[in-house]
Amino acid sequence: MSGLQTERLRYSAGGRMIVDGVGITAPSGAVTAVLGPNGAGKSTLLRLIAGVLTAQDGMIAHDGSELRRLSRRERARRIALVEQEWTEAEGLTVREIVELGRIPHQGLLAAASSDDEDVVEDSLRRAGAAEFADRDAASLSGGERQRANLARALAQQPRLLLCDEPTNHLDVHAQLSSLRLLRDLASDGLTVIAALHDLNHAARFADHVVVLADGVVRAAGSPADVLTPECVRDVWRVSAEVVEHAGRPLIVFGEPVDAPRVD
Repeated sequence: MSGLQTERLRYSAGGRMIVDGVGITAPSGAVTAVLGPNGAGKSTLLRLIAGVLTAQDGMIAHDGSELRRLSRRERARRIALVEQEWTEAEGLTVREIVELGRIPHQGLLAAASSDDEDVVEDSLRRAGAAEFADRDAASLSGGERQRANLARALAQQPRLLLCDEPTNHLDVHAQLSSLRLLRDLASDGLTVIAALHDLNHAARFADHVVVLADGVVRAAGSPADVLTPECVRDVWRVSAEVVEHAGRPLIVFGEPVDAPRVD
């Protein structure tokens, strides 16, 4: 199969089942949005796919290869993960952080090549981080850190890109630019999976959506088929109307369904 596939993924921590028998597909050449309320298991699922966490049961495969059978170096060449949290990189510039993304492609003790430098510069440009590439990472705003993280992931030249809340800390212009970049990367053939909170971002930019709640898959399919008023009410406990805008669903939110109405 082309793209990502998981089967029966299970992961528990602290006596709580966080991911419970999850099976999803994410086609190559497409953007798959993983949606769900807080605590649904979205971030944990991405970290299981990336190998940051180890599932207690189940299978994860990409383009027909079971990922747990790959070496760490092979995984790093295939998969890049952009997490919400900022990993402190004291004393490094943004460009130096992005250069770390080239390590899986370099030989032991090998110096960066001109090709590596070209990839780094292109990644900085595409992620919108070129203008602050020479600044110390400690001086960055939250949005700048997010774009630096994305540039580092692009420098890995992955075949599978995982993004956990890629619009976090970004202003509206930067949010839309980042989501358009994910669409462009998918058009180039990447498998792109993004955990998102904004349902309208998913409706506009994703080809495929997976809805998680309480660690299980509640729905999966195209945005138009999945993001219905019934699904929004059942999963997010909010009333909603779904209208069509530019050929895509647009969700107009109403009232919380479990709260008294305030006139």
